[in-house]
Amino acid sequence: MIEFLLLDLDDTILDFHKAERIALSKTIRQFGVEPTEEVLNRYHQINKWHWEQLELGIMTRAEVLVNRFGALFQELGIDVEPAACAKSYEHNLSIGHYFLPGAEEAVKRLHENYRLFLVSNGTAVVQHGRLTSAGLYPYFEQVFISQEIGYNKPDKAYFDRCFERISGFIPEKALMVGDSLTSDIKGGINAGLTTVWVNPEHKPCGEIRPDHEIEGLYQLEALLEEL
Repeated sequence: MIEFLLLDLDDTILDFHKAERIALSKTIRQFGVEPTEEVLNRYHQINKWHWEQLELGIMTRAEVLVNRFGALFQELGIDVEPAACAKSYEHNLSIGHYFLPGAEEAVKRLHENYRLFLVSNGTAVVQHGRLTSAGLYPYFEQVFISQEIGYNKPDKAYFDRCFERISGFIPEKALMVGDSLTSDIKGGINAGLTTVWVNPEHKPCGEIRPDHEIEGLYQLEALLEEL
């Protein structure tokens, strides 16, 4: 029987893409750039690549947070201090939240029957701000943010650190639930956990194979009843 649920935050509970676009639009306007669809989409591509470098251990978190803006503005041919842009963006991103359909209600119901833990690769100041705004802290026993843990998903060391802090933890009674194959699902596999991939668009999984797949967190309760 499942007892422990390790839940990712971005695009599992909260709509990160919506929050990202709103925060990014505010930020780049401050630096004289109009947030057109082309610019926003290009940032998303650049950002995704940089976070993948973090997951592979090629870049540090500090490099990712600044270099993604340096790369964007370099492509745009605009002379902007990327560190200042990164600071403004973090502030804008930390002050809002947008729940995915059914996610808020699912977290509240799951809290009644399972021990919930949040596991996130996000930046600490941003995630704490969004968790506070969303009122999610009461539903999680502990919140594990990689910047504070000292390791990132999918590194097994990240999960080992989390497990050490969970009283009575039993891996066989735990699920790792998240939207990222390379971070959440691969990390769960590395840690020996049963994995559940949140995949609303029904994308192919490729080489990284989750144990289970759901469209959204609102389907997790039904899956748990079958396990």
